[in-house]
Amino acid sequence: MLKPEGQQTGIFKQRHAGPVRVENHGIVGDQHGDTRVHGGPEKAVHQYAAQNYERLAQAFLHSAPELMAGSLGENISAFGLSELNVHIGDVFQVGSAVLQVSQPRSPCWKINHRFDAEHMSMFVAKERITGWYYRVIQPGFIEAGDRIELLERHTERFSIDQFWQVQLSHRPVIDDLLALAATAGLAEDWKRRLGERAKWLQKRPDTSLESKLDL
Repeated sequence: MLKPEGQQTGIFKQRHAGPVRVENHGIVGDQHGDTRVHGGPEKAVHQYAAQNYERLAQAFLHSAPELMAGSLGENISAFGLSELNVHIGDVFQVGSAVLQVSQPRSPCWKINHRFDAEHMSMFVAKERITGWYYRVIQPGFIEAGDRIELLERHTERFSIDQFWQVQLSHRPVIDDLLALAATAGLAEDWKRRLGERAKWLQKRPDTSLESKLDL
């Protein structure tokens, strides 16, 4: 539960000793507060880069004691992999499970509530340190200490960081939106949203060279 209003949330995670089962809809026993926007096959497992917590602690000193692995609601926390070197569509072997990067996480207000930090979710988004979601290609078991091994890469262009650079651009290049939308492994919802934005920009009059003379 979140304080003080008491909304349901699955952001509070606990370290788990021993193997856990990963199925197509996520880790067995994991809970989601709002299944409309969390969980499901395209958001089955969430990973967050452990090194990002240092940046968060420096920016939000009063929350630093609480900023530790799992506190942003991720299922997997590890050093080394980050938004800079994990790409859309990457396929990883973790334990006996095979997972594919489907989309970045979109940080929400519950992060602010969790740490009593009004602008933390905005900081996470602006700094593009959001973490990412996996879909499950092969169910299996994972546990702390398992090696995370890259099996396949479908794009060298669109890391999680580069995804956000395109998506958050005020006036993105249409070809970039279309290329991102066509990236193998990207969640269908994001393919649709990026495609719709590209179409809207194509229809929008280009006013970049227009000017008005005020007398």
